[in-house]
Amino acid sequence: MRSGVVRLVPRMRKVGAVEDEEAAAVLKMVGRQIKVWREAAGMKQTELGAAIGYGEDMVSAVERGRRVPQPDFLDKTDQVLGAGGKISAMKKDVEEARYPKKVRDLAKLEEESVELGAYDSHTVHGLLQTPEYTQALFAMRAPSYTADEIDRHVAARMARQAVFERVPAPLLTFVQEEVTLRRPIGGRMVLRQQLEHLLEISKLRHVAIQVMPTDREDHAGMSGSIRLLKLRDGKTLGHSEAQLHSRLISDPREVQILEMRYGMIRAQALSPRESLAFIEKVLGEET
Repeated sequence: MRSGVVRLVPRMRKVGAVEDEEAAAVLKMVGRQIKVWREAAGMKQTELGAAIGYGEDMVSAVERGRRVPQPDFLDKTDQVLGAGGKISAMKKDVEEARYPKKVRDLAKLEEESVELGAYDSHTVHGLLQTPEYTQALFAMRAPSYTADEIDRHVAARMARQAVFERVPAPLLTFVQEEVTLRRPIGGRMVLRQQLEHLLEISKLRHVAIQVMPTDREDHAGMSGSIRLLKLRDGKTLGHSEAQLHSRLISDPREVQILEMRYGMIRAQALSPRESLAFIEKVLGEET
């Protein structure tokens, strides 16, 4: 592996709904806790399952860390076993364990960032997507995801959007290729909702959305999408996604190139004010 590049790939194959060792450890811990509380209450797995509306097989799989329990499962188990909220309190950890590892890693970096910049050439950036748009993207994947995998990926992407509500707020800048505003992913209604969402997000004072028109002759982003994350400690990282892999770019020389290109892209694109008018124009054409 080249110096300065960290690949974000799972460290182990999927086992059931568990994708990596970190997630597996969380689910095993949760399962052990449920088992301890169940046995302390003098209940068998069959009895607990009947009390909370789940089968014995599901209870067994959760206790062994082989299945990801739904929030409803944890809440009902907490109530039946008299855990006083201790089992329900694990919902956040369980929910995060459902997300793909590369998404969790990226979300952690976004939480540590004071500035995020992104140029996207094929789709609306993940932080700007509506749930319906994201759902449509994952539903068209080949080979196909299962319904549970789609839900898991959509939930993970929506959870990352908490970055918009952070205090203090990071500076968030996006440059969208014009085609991303016109490609009807999910259908015309989904596209209209997505455009309306972009207009709403653009009202936030710490967010700047720009459009790169197709008719631009000069374009510094012809090599593909760009992600930049400036962290609290002053370090800047790049992030890129290919067909099968995601990677972080930490080599200062490579990051410098990405920063230079992104700066040129922003200068070549429409200004935020012009971009707002452009998105409104495209939305008008869709209605």
